[in-house]
Amino acid sequence: MLNLNSSDSNINSNSNSLSDPVSLNVGGEIYTTTLDTLTRYRDSMLGAMFTGQISTLRDKRGNVFIDRDGKVFRYILNFLRFSFLDLPDGFSEMRLLRREADFFQIRPLLDEIQRHVEAGALSLRNAPRRALLLVDVDCQVRVLHFNLRRAPENYELRTCSVCILTAEIFCTWRTFLVLLCERFSYRTTQGLTSPLPSDQRYNRLKLEWVPRPDELPQDQYEKQRYRGLVISDSWATQTHLGDLCDAIIPRRSPCEVKDMHRFLEELLTVSLAEGFRVDSVTPDSMDVLNCHTLQLVR
Repeated sequence: MLNLNSSDSNINSNSNSLSDPVSLNVGGEIYTTTLDTLTRYRDSMLGAMFTGQISTLRDKRGNVFIDRDGKVFRYILNFLRFSFLDLPDGFSEMRLLRREADFFQIRPLLDEIQRHVEAGALSLRNAPRRALLLVDVDCQVRVLHFNLRRAPENYELRTCSVCILTAEIFCTWRTFLVLLCERFSYRTTQGLTSPLPSDQRYNRLKLEWVPRPDELPQDQYEKQRYRGLVISDSWATQTHLGDLCDAIIPRRSPCEVKDMHRFLEELLTVSLAEGFRVDSVTPDSMDVLNCHTLQLVR
């Protein structure tokens, strides 16, 4: 295990002989900073790299090379400098920033990102006056045949019905899709993963998942490479303006989205909170939770 709490003398004794200023090449972007900034959090990946506990690479020009996304690294570097996450209005790369902060294991930055997400900082600043949200949902029921192992050489043929749920979402407000990618997660054998917009302009998002029926064993579910959808758990940080103190309020643990009703309930909760209103529902305008197509505007 790395000793990430080494003294300052370890920096100077590093075989790479790093000294100020430090020039970094992060994914092709060049940054200049100081050792104090890079080692502000000793228990982070950067802290380990620049206290000599993890070897560093250099490019042809002598810059310390880090093979990560260079564009969002500027926000990480600014946070290390000022202990404050300063993002531009309409910032739409929060998922990428969270991934990079997680890679560098900067816990205070991850906490600050979560505060931004929970406070609605992504959506409420400079929100467009008008936006269109279109949602098409579908449920396909299929019969699955599988072998249930009773003994080493004893198998029993079983069948069950599985529901393949699909939601195709289009929104002219790209930041809103970022919020949805933060709210929903896929549950896979590797853990929870965030969905990604399905086009380069971040206007479309397609979600496809299969809730596990009770009669389908977990190993058979995983064998089919199915994945579930959950509403991600979070810890909300709310600021009380009266006394300017922060209170950490626990919220729900990951909640399985077992049917389209639950998905639409959550989608409506998020969209209505962001200023959308229901414009049209197909086929029955009086039964929104059983709709096939939903249109919202703001």
